[in-house]
Amino acid sequence: MYKDSILILDFGSQYNQLIARRIREMGVYAEIVPYFTPIEDIKSMKPKGIILSGGPASVYLEEAPTLDKEIYELNIPILGICYGMQLTMHLLGGKVDKADKQEFGKAELIIDKNKSKFFNEIPKKSQVWMSHADHVVEIAPGFEKLAHTDSSIAVLADEEKRIYTVQFHPEVTHSVYGKNILKNFVFEIAKCEKNWSMENYIEKTIKEIRERVGDKKVILALSGGVDSSVAAVLIHKAIGDNLNCFFVDTGLMRKDEAKKVMETYGKNFKMNIECINAEDRFLTKLKGITDPEEKRKIIGKEFIDIFEEQKQKFKDADFLAQGTIYPDVIESQSIKGPSSTIKSHHNVGGLPEEMEFELLEPLRELFKDEVRKVGKELGIPEYMIDRHPFPGPGLGIRILGEVTKEKADILREADDIFIEELRKNKLYDKVSQAFVVLLPVKSVGVMGDERTYEYTAVLRSANTTDFMTATWSHLPYELLEKVSNRIINEVKGINRLAYDISSKPPATIEWE
Repeated sequence: MYKDSILILDFGSQYNQLIARRIREMGVYAEIVPYFTPIEDIKSMKPKGIILSGGPASVYLEEAPTLDKEIYELNIPILGICYGMQLTMHLLGGKVDKADKQEFGKAELIIDKNKSKFFNEIPKKSQVWMSHADHVVEIAPGFEKLAHTDSSIAVLADEEKRIYTVQFHPEVTHSVYGKNILKNFVFEIAKCEKNWSMENYIEKTIKEIRERVGDKKVILALSGGVDSSVAAVLIHKAIGDNLNCFFVDTGLMRKDEAKKVMETYGKNFKMNIECINAEDRFLTKLKGITDPEEKRKIIGKEFIDIFEEQKQKFKDADFLAQGTIYPDVIESQSIKGPSSTIKSHHNVGGLPEEMEFELLEPLRELFKDEVRKVGKELGIPEYMIDRHPFPGPGLGIRILGEVTKEKADILREADDIFIEELRKNKLYDKVSQAFVVLLPVKSVGVMGDERTYEYTAVLRSANTTDFMTATWSHLPYELLEKVSNRIINEVKGINRLAYDISSKPPATIEWE
């Protein structure tokens, strides 16, 4: 871990990543680990502070997640949030029980002891966000109440031991002074110094890659997406021509994608990169297939087959590089049980289980917004870095029904017009994801004096912060009208446009 860092123990809260992000925004490194991380490992990480996250369990139940009580004797400042507060009380001699009046949503925090460092620059009354069915009914020895709401003890602390606990969620925006409270814990209580910036990260990571890889070779499947592109440029800065990349043009990419990728990374960054034209290969395998999951599996398998073929060309390579980012790492070590499968993940996964390579994942400590910052620091053009997410199976899941070259060409042109108009109207960066879907439906239209019978397309634009939930973008009617006119007039094969106004849930952002 970095010097002066905060360790977050994960008890299953949906807000865990938000806690880490808030702290990193302050210039301090924060890392999330499972609650059952051995105490010896925690000691070896030498964090300046520990945060116990929220979670869905009840501390008094037999199977509830728990901690080694030794953690409270390490002389490391601790902040317990929601479940973290209740567990601290439960383990240290207090009592937690189901609340008669449960709190979900906004509540008024009233500070009882405003001289505490924990409340620096926090008003006596402020709004916080509650989400709990249990509450503290007996305070553990050594702790005192620092704040309350109408129906619960909201803040408890043993200030001598530097253990602070809060019933609310300071990491969410609904807790108006929540960031200030986290800041007070990080800087006033844990005494952290700012050491986390993208400039420092780049310098440190390039040095680590050079030391680890030496003069050995690395291969990387460059998708053109943000993560793999930033990973490629970062590794190239470290080892130059010992990095070999390949880009697979599936025939399901955005307009001119292969050209942009080869120009940006091959020509401008002088990277070794090969473009593999696999359009016929993918489209042949997808012929007659309409089921979205089957399409995903076919596309995923074809990627793996191409990867295996490329691997044979680089038998002298020791490392396989990937654009794995921190949310991928957290999800893979999540303490939560399996959730229902809505669909396979958009990114094509499924690398062979047994590989002769060592994995090189230089972005595995970064959140997506941090990856973008690194990309900009490295000089990658903004139009490549700030692009909306694009699914691994590409247009294969934005063409509903059977995928053909004709449909892919039609959709590419329509999508390009939509994105171009969003950019012209300075709206592209204000929406989270925008694209066009081609339906397997034709309808009658009239163009000039002739009857047409062509495809229907749907514009989709969504706003979100985490992609777990999303609302449809309220785009101006004038823009929608312009996009509709342009697509119908300029794209042969579409004569009707619709706008998707469903939110997630119940819909998903992508259609398949």
